[in-house]
Amino acid sequence: MNASGNCIWDSWSESEDEEDIEILIIERRQYKMHERLDHFNKWDDIDFFRRFRFRKETVANILELIRPKLFRSRNITPMAKLLITLRFYALGTMLISVGDFFGVCKTTVCLVVRRVSSAIASLRKDIIKMPDSDEEMAEASYAFYNLAKFPRTIGAIDCTHVKIQSPGGDNAEHFRNRKGYFSLNVQSVSSANLKFLNIVARWPGSCHDQTIFNNSVLKMKLERKDYKKYIVVADSGYSNTPYMATPLLECTNQVEQLYNESIIRSRNVVERKYGVWKRRFPVLSLQMRIKTETVQDVIVATAVLHNIAVDFNEEIPPNELEANIPPIESFDVARIAPDNRNNVRTELLAGYFPALLQSNTSLNTS
Repeated sequence: MNASGNCIWDSWSESEDEEDIEILIIERRQYKMHERLDHFNKWDDIDFFRRFRFRKETVANILELIRPKLFRSRNITPMAKLLITLRFYALGTMLISVGDFFGVCKTTVCLVVRRVSSAIASLRKDIIKMPDSDEEMAEASYAFYNLAKFPRTIGAIDCTHVKIQSPGGDNAEHFRNRKGYFSLNVQSVSSANLKFLNIVARWPGSCHDQTIFNNSVLKMKLERKDYKKYIVVADSGYSNTPYMATPLLECTNQVEQLYNESIIRSRNVVERKYGVWKRRFPVLSLQMRIKTETVQDVIVATAVLHNIAVDFNEEIPPNELEANIPPIESFDVARIAPDNRNNVRTELLAGYFPALLQSNTSLNTS
């Protein structure tokens, strides 16, 4: 909104389709102030949760974390800014629809979502982090061991695609994935209790999972043994190494079958985490019609919020049928050729899993 009260176009907002062009060419008109409701106090706990995907107590705590990072505004309260952003995450719809819900113009929603997403994403270093002390690593490994008896594991790694609008330009086709739509290929590591331990949200949809990992800080830390004897588990789209274990493509004996059953059940946490994450924030499953740079902030911000939801024991939101959220898509990632040289899989198959089989220990935990 400019000084004269007119609602003007913000270049960050949705790309120029027919509706946007129409906005640009029509004569400016005096912006009418709409009634702005106090949504925090208007709704009871159940209705508030359905609309914003969090309980009021959790939202109040999130606000205190980002309040120093929010921009000042005379017309919109810090709580309203946060709720506007959460409503956008919960709907994944046109920005103007979110504005209508709050009685603000589309340009205001653009600005608020962009800046609040950036503020939430800035909490990443404190809320999304790998275990770094001996005690934390041992605790993480014990949690994975309780899942399916897979040893020395502190995280499960995998990628998922987040739909975006074509970014345009000469490199636009780099963002088109094997399913034919534009996306970012997001890599993350999951804990046993479905929290984000690491996230990379900057690679176009055409990139292979292994390529993303090869260029990540996480690989550097694993190679220099920052996590000591501990490892991560992955699917067959990744290489076997001394710090990463993947399933066997074929099993020829009981030991190998036991190994595959254990690693598949351990790795499954990252798939479950993606399911919960995208169910809580439907914007991740629906095509985001905002700038790619801001999509990256939204992805990281929702990952931060997901971890906060886990810490505050938030319920998983109901599956809203009216949202028409598509199911989580599975990609047939090109399998990496097996490597029988020095790697953690060979080590575990030679010692740990034969002993586990001989002890007749069930993978089912009590």
